[in-house]
Amino acid sequence: MSKQSEPADGRLDPELSAILSERRQLINLGYRFLGSLTDAEDVVQETYVRWYALSREQQEAIESPARWLMKVASRICLDHLGSARARRENYVGEWIPEPLPDRAEWTAGRSPGSTGDPADRVTLDESVNMAFLVVLESMTPAERVAFVLHDVFHYSFAEVAEIVGRTPHACRQLAFSGRRRIRASRARATPATQRTGTVREFKLAWEAKDIDALIALLDPEALTTADGGGLVSAVLRPIRGGEHVARAFVDIASRTPDLKLLERTVNGQPGLVVQQEGVTAAVLAFDIVGDRIKQVWAVRNPEKLRPWTG
Repeated sequence: MSKQSEPADGRLDPELSAILSERRQLINLGYRFLGSLTDAEDVVQETYVRWYALSREQQEAIESPARWLMKVASRICLDHLGSARARRENYVGEWIPEPLPDRAEWTAGRSPGSTGDPADRVTLDESVNMAFLVVLESMTPAERVAFVLHDVFHYSFAEVAEIVGRTPHACRQLAFSGRRRIRASRARATPATQRTGTVREFKLAWEAKDIDALIALLDPEALTTADGGGLVSAVLRPIRGGEHVARAFVDIASRTPDLKLLERTVNGQPGLVVQQEGVTAAVLAFDIVGDRIKQVWAVRNPEKLRPWTG
């Protein structure tokens, strides 16, 4: 970054400070588009590179730098989503969005050059819970961008159209399609205390290798998906059926008796962290409907566990 914006006393120029203050919003945007904090940070870096490639006159001619940054970041994400689909065809096993810890548990185990500053943290609301992100993954790139920009970040369809390169009417249809996918996946909301209690019971039953207790907690059609990324061992295809899922977890506990299970917040929801010899080996997120667990996502890919190590 240019030094010309820094006063002699070392304080940041107000204009530079305003530009940098958008970083958190850009990270939030990128994570919801891409499901990866690492990729979101890359997008933010590229966005700032493009800003500082402008001349001073070009920067001053931009009426809203914040809007400009969001527009550029959205376009970079749209391009990235297109190429990500091709990359994931060669991904080993299932691809699950990168899990995020609660702010209080955020650690310094991040990618090189990143910081633990609060501005870098993603706002943990409903639009980043794992079930929501997985549905976003099922959308086309244009659907995802239109839906997230309009329904999550409250952009007008005219603004979305400028980013996506389609008409406002087409963007309205894209967002509607995305909204329909979200609604179809949603069940009746389960109270937070009930979700926490269900995850705790699952933890105790898993520790006890109590297959009957696990089956009682799991929906008969429960689904478990694991993501090892080809870097560590993980089942390559989802396991379906409450009894099959229960037996899989009991088998894991039997083969690795030194596992330590910790109750943690994962993407704003109750979850579990699995440690082995003090090292985070997996992070589990749950989709709970009523008093039954409908889905378990187990992220084992070490590249996605950096925020959980330290």
